[in-house]
Amino acid sequence: MTVTPESKDQIQLLIELEPVVENELNRHLGVAKEWFPHQYVPWSQGRDFDGPLGGEGWEPGDSKITEEARESLIVNLLTEDNLPGYHRAIADVFGRDGAWGTWVNRWTAEENRHGIVLRDYLSVTRAVDPVALERARMKHMEVGYEADHGDSFLHGVAYVSFQELATRVSHRNTGKASGDPICDQMLSRVAADENLHMVFYRNLLGAAFDLAPNETMRAVTDVVKGFQMPGHSIDGFLRKSVIIANAGIYDLRLHHDDVVVPVLRKWGVFDRTDLSGDGEKAREELAEFMAGLNGAATKFETRREERRARQAARKS
Repeated sequence: MTVTPESKDQIQLLIELEPVVENELNRHLGVAKEWFPHQYVPWSQGRDFDGPLGGEGWEPGDSKITEEARESLIVNLLTEDNLPGYHRAIADVFGRDGAWGTWVNRWTAEENRHGIVLRDYLSVTRAVDPVALERARMKHMEVGYEADHGDSFLHGVAYVSFQELATRVSHRNTGKASGDPICDQMLSRVAADENLHMVFYRNLLGAAFDLAPNETMRAVTDVVKGFQMPGHSIDGFLRKSVIIANAGIYDLRLHHDDVVVPVLRKWGVFDRTDLSGDGEKAREELAEFMAGLNGAATKFETRREERRARQAARKS
């Protein structure tokens, strides 16, 4: 990270928080469970594809999972594929030395398992068109990844606190919606990792709140108001996200109730007495935004139920 007069406070915060990172890293290593991607893949279902091995080309009928789960799995995997970009982004902010660097590498190694097991499962079960998937991977990775808030440490940690939990919810609900017990088991295992990552970042930002409450409050408000998933640059993401939301895998209600609200509550954002100036202003902005988000979630739920009722009436 380039040292400028404006970034000196950030660097000081990184130094002061390193003991917290070390403690959280040790806690994480104590509770994280070793697991192996190959044990979650039904290899006996596999067969050769067309190409150099002369197997059978993929057909839509090969997929046994629901369309909604398939779209979600594609988004989840393509998101995981951009891991090199995420690694660079957090390494640039956190650094590569001491406890910070150890966490960056450990997190990257754990996240890499998710991409491995997802791709192996999708390929072996023929859940998606492997040619289309590979072309989408190439296109998505060529776009690259840039954090919405640049190299701001507080914004970065605030973002991943919410994003890791959002990813956990998405993985868990995708497994339930797939109709495949094997997929459900696999994504439950992946979701458990994402939850531990969320706890690490959430606790870290909780400590940042105590050291720099106003600056941290501003970062949280900025992130919540502008939040978007890291895979938003995937080609066709909007269409896929609508399918995913309509299926109840990840929608505004889940984002509000199961992601943003629990994390804010853990930090005691609306109960803090140490805010002033821009920190207090940011909290007021956040409260107003959360009220709007809750209203939008209710409106979406109402419209979705109306659509489902019309569809059911047409079928009867």
